[in-house]
Parts: sequence; C-alpha cells; structure tokens
Amino acid sequence: MNRTLYTALLYVLIIFTPFKLLWRARKQPEYLQHWCERYGFYEEQPQKPIIWLHCVSVGETRAAAPLVHALMLQHPKHRILLTHATPTGRATAKLLFSDSVQSVYLPYDLPFAVHHFLAHFKPTIGVLMETELWFNLIAACKQKKIPLLLVNARLSEKSARGYAKLGLLAKQGLADLTAIAAQTEDDASRLTMLGANNVTVVGNLKFDVNPPKEALLLGEKLRHLIGKYRPVFLAASTRDGEEALILDTLLKVNVPNLLTVIVPRHPQRFDEVEALLKAHCLAYEKRSDLNSDALTISEKTQYLLGNSMGELFTYYAICDVAFIGGSLLPFGGQNLIEACAVGKPSLVGPHTYNFTQVANLAIKFGATMRIEDVADLAATLNTLLVDQNQQQQMAVAALQFSQINQGATERVARLIEQFI
Repeated sequence: MNRTLYTALLYVLIIFTPFKLLWRARKQPEYLQHWCERYGFYEEQPQKPIIWLHCVSVGETRAAAPLVHALMLQHPKHRILLTHATPTGRATAKLLFSDSVQSVYLPYDLPFAVHHFLAHFKPTIGVLMETELWFNLIAACKQKKIPLLLVNARLSEKSARGYAKLGLLAKQGLADLTAIAAQTEDDASRLTMLGANNVTVVGNLKFDVNPPKEALLLGEKLRHLIGKYRPVFLAASTRDGEEALILDTLLKVNVPNLLTVIVPRHPQRFDEVEALLKAHCLAYEKRSDLNSDALTISEKTQYLLGNSMGELFTYYAICDVAFIGGSLLPFGGQNLIEACAVGKPSLVGPHTYNFTQVANLAIKFGATMRIEDVADLAATLNTLLVDQNQQQQMAVAALQFSQINQGATERVARLIEQFI
C-alpha cells in the first residue's frame, strides 16, 4: 500500500465517522463533545510556542505525566498541548494537569484535517506516545519541517506483522520520523526491521509514574472501611468477558471473609459489570457510594465495584493481591507497573503480548506470577491470599523492580531537547 491509496480509503471511511461517534455516544455521551476538533477545527488560539504530545487514551496520558511535568519545568516559555482520541484520555489530562496544559482531540488522519491542526497550533515539536503511526500526519510534519518523535515506543510481534503488511506505507512513515525512543531492545529491533531510523532504547516511561500521596492516603481510608485484616483481592483493568470468568472462579476460592474489588478498564462498562453482579445475586457495594468516612463496608459485602475514574493507585493501595486484567482473555494485557509501584503482589494471565518484556521481567524478579487459566487463578489465590510471607516477599520484589527501572523520563526529555 502507498499513501495515496491509504488516503483514498480514509476519505471513504470518513463518511461513516459521524455514525461511529453517535454509536459510541450511546454509552459515553462525551463522544459528541468537541466533535469539530476531529476534523481539524479548533477554537482557542495558542498564546505561546507549542510543545505537542499525542496521548491516545488513559494509559498513554498517565505514562506521559512525568514527561509533561519535566517539559513544563524545562520550557516555561512554551505551552504543552496534549492530543487524544478518547474522552477518557481527555478527562485524565484534566484530572492530572488541570488547566496547566491544553487538551484537544487529534484530527482524523486526512490531509485537510492534519493541515488545519498544524496550521492552527504551529507546534515547535511533536511527540507521539507508544505506537501511534498516522502516515499523513507524519508526512505533513516532515513537509513543514516540524520534528516529530515517537517515544515510549513499543511494538509487539503481532503488531509488527500487521505493520509489515502495509509495506512501503509503514516503511516510509517510520523513516520520516525524526527520532524514535523505544522501550526495549526487542521493540527497537522490530521497528528497525520495518524501516525506522535513529532508534534508541530509553526504557519505559511508566516506571517513572509514582503513586500520588493523595491516592495512597485515600487507600488507607478505604482500607479502614474494609477492615485492616480482611483479605482483599483486586481484579484491575478487567476487559469484556473477564469479569464473568473471575466471578465463576471465585466460587472455588476458599478464603474466609474475602472481599473482591473489580475495576473495569473502561468506564462505559461500569453499568454492565454491575448488572453482572446483580445477575449472580452477589452482595456488592459501589465505590461511588463510599464518600463518607462514617460509612463502613459490611462483612456481608462480597464485592466492591470500582466505578470511579483515576483511582487505580488507590485500589492497588487497598488490596493484598492484584490480578491485572486484559490478560485472562486475549486482549494483550494491561499495565502491571502501577501495581509494582505500590508494592503489591500481582498476577497476570497467559495473554500479555502488549507488555511481553515487562511481564517476563516482573515474573523473573519475583514481583508477579503468571496463571495459565481460571483453574490456576483459583488455586493461586487459595494459596497466596493466606500466605503472608509470600505476599511480603513479592511486595518487596515489586518495589525493587519498579525502582531499578526508573529513569526513562530524563532520557526522553534530553532527546526532545535536541530538537527544540
């Protein structure tokens, strides 16, 4: 495929984008807000030179937080612009940075929309987080001589095979990037094989995201409501279909007075998971109802539904053992580094191809255990939730694993500095 064909296909698909936004708005009405931005039309004019970072959704926005703070300190005469693709990414930016940064949607990758975006903001430099390759955007930045970097870059074997099918389109797009900062040697190797130039290995920015003190203090308060000695299992960032498997699995877990906290990955699924708890006739409470220090969580309550945004560190703080969702079914896994940063033993399923090296290193370090299926999950929980010594050993290993892998933010900031 070449870029002409790629663009032609996008022009066909653009006809359906209003219907896509309407469809998504059924569960998340925020998709109908700021819709003009998705076509390259913006209101607020920048008053300072722009440093632009593209963070697709929640995970990328949180990973970028230390880098954003570093850039704000190093370049006070610039304004940080964050672009997103999802309302939750945009909401996360608001939660993390308030009004100290500007947040908008990145337009669809059509030449006219990309042109309007770049003409409006005139960024000094652009930074794409992880593996966001928009080929018209890359070409336009090169044409306008705007340095465009891909940082915290990761590329699984599965994704690499997908990009390889694009042939010249992917090769040219990667070659046109000014520089690439890869997470691991394996990521760098795959990117280079696809045609990338100027690739360096800097580590993973997510290791530099420290748990906020307020989140840990809130965790202490919630743990007080639960009971200091009550065993707590957290199913974090669960994906569609995993909650049902976990509920069935917990019937085989014989741990007295166990409280299970379930936090779905996507907020639009909160109601769906609540309906599942009701259908199973389980005694549950919701995080949204625990807003008073006077409240306590009854011992009869079996489940706590984490129906809140931006509190994952708090949920890790209250648990004894955490399962990292997206890995029991083939979704590729979610970020386990946050659990390690709080010093919590974690479990992952067989599907961690989005975080292959991190998961393997955490397992080797003793911070994480891999379970192969739901039966293995039940057996592991029956052992680990009652073994305080093993929990403590894994907790210490998790903190050490998190700390020794820090430093990527400084290396990426130095790389960006070269092109500003």
